[in-house]
Amino acid sequence: MSAPPNRRVAVVTLGCARNEVDSEELAGRLAAGGWDVVAGADSDAENPPAAVLVNTCGFIEAAKQDSIDAVLAASGSDARVVAVGCLAERYGADLADALPEADAVLSFDHYADISARLDEVLAGHRIVAHAPRDRRTLLPISPADRVDASTAVPGHGDTSDEGDGEILSGAGAPASGPRVVRRRLATSPVAPLKLASGCDRRCAFCAIPRFRGAFVSRRPDDLLAEAGWLAGSGVRELYLVSENSTSYGKDLGDLRLLEQVLPELAAVPGIARVRVSYLQPAETRPSLVAAIATTPGVAAYFDLSFQHASEPLLRRMRRFGGRGRFLELIGSVRALAPDAGIRTNVIVGFPGETEHDVEELEAFLDEARLDAVGVFGYSDEDGTEAAGYDGKMDADVIAERVERLAGLADQVTAERAAQRIGSVVEVLVDSIDGDGVEGRAAHQAPEVDGVTTLVGAAHAVPGDLIRARVVGSDGVDLAAEAIPRLEPTGPAARRPSVR
Repeated sequence: MSAPPNRRVAVVTLGCARNEVDSEELAGRLAAGGWDVVAGADSDAENPPAAVLVNTCGFIEAAKQDSIDAVLAASGSDARVVAVGCLAERYGADLADALPEADAVLSFDHYADISARLDEVLAGHRIVAHAPRDRRTLLPISPADRVDASTAVPGHGDTSDEGDGEILSGAGAPASGPRVVRRRLATSPVAPLKLASGCDRRCAFCAIPRFRGAFVSRRPDDLLAEAGWLAGSGVRELYLVSENSTSYGKDLGDLRLLEQVLPELAAVPGIARVRVSYLQPAETRPSLVAAIATTPGVAAYFDLSFQHASEPLLRRMRRFGGRGRFLELIGSVRALAPDAGIRTNVIVGFPGETEHDVEELEAFLDEARLDAVGVFGYSDEDGTEAAGYDGKMDADVIAERVERLAGLADQVTAERAAQRIGSVVEVLVDSIDGDGVEGRAAHQAPEVDGVTTLVGAAHAVPGDLIRARVVGSDGVDLAAEAIPRLEPTGPAARRPSVR
């Protein structure tokens, strides 16, 4: 009898938390199709994968290069290499021609039948890569008309093409109702949960809407079902992700739907904290500020995409607001939650940026006293309006401005962290390394906002939520001493309790 075919596949994920969700949807579909799925580059020499699925990022040049490098690294083995994700969707046949090391370049439209497509690749069949297109054209212009559209939207777990919808769900899957099309590739106590996909805004520098498509919300029942499944898989913090979380619900008939969903997600048994990301300042309404700042179980955390602070330059970027309006928004947040975490990203070197524009941004950062700031130098992106602008700057000028603003950002964020010394925080434990206990306070999102090192928490395990007093800071990182619990609790009560 011949040996069974090797149907082991390694999934490699590049880019943002949204891509992590997409990879786990792909993993769920592959496992349902009988594949043995492993995360990352598999080093098991005795049982190597037959295929490597590289979920690429197509955001900026550095991310694109990282994705190409991952494909090239995977091609060094005997496994078939398949590129999916944003870079693959954005460039399609052009990427396939430029990167022959990939055995196939697949579109988002292939995700629903990814198992069959990988079988074809292993059988040596050639899958013709798609022609790049603007995915915004695949959905109706009116958001209300998108609800029942059949366009592929990664990470939404659509089971409409799966017969009875009995997709791999894993531990904690609901016995009835929405099925979870996802398989976890990580063991962290925090997991991203996708609120929506796509974006309807037209920022001059951003290409994401072209390859991610128009804005589409997930239904609340789907979110709650997946949240319950994640909690059953050991997740303690839900990290809500999308291209624009402030638009959630606009296509479902209720622009304030996020305010209603947040307390329901926070009430899911086993979930200790819910965190919202990717807020658009121009759409951040007072009711949403209040919901995030005051709802029990929701982190008072505001990921606000300001991008700049000079009003004339923001208009050139096709964005709204300015230094004064942004400071008012920050003030409204801190009026409700003085210790709230606030982070942003800014772009310097945008075409036409003047020295006065840079000084306006510096003044804003100095006044705003944010917890985390990402500083990026402008670069042209294919298909964007700004790529055709005049007033482009030399690379050395952009680099100088990046260094200048990054230095200021490091200074003000370190000062903000130092101001937290003496305060009490709730730290979600992420990892234990020997006697070292590391986690994140409510103002610290995974991977991007620093960490909190705990002392006096020797018996902690990943997923514990521990009350602690901040005793020191180093840049944006904190050191904190655990506050002993006064009330007795049994083993069954330990998990959902705050320590």
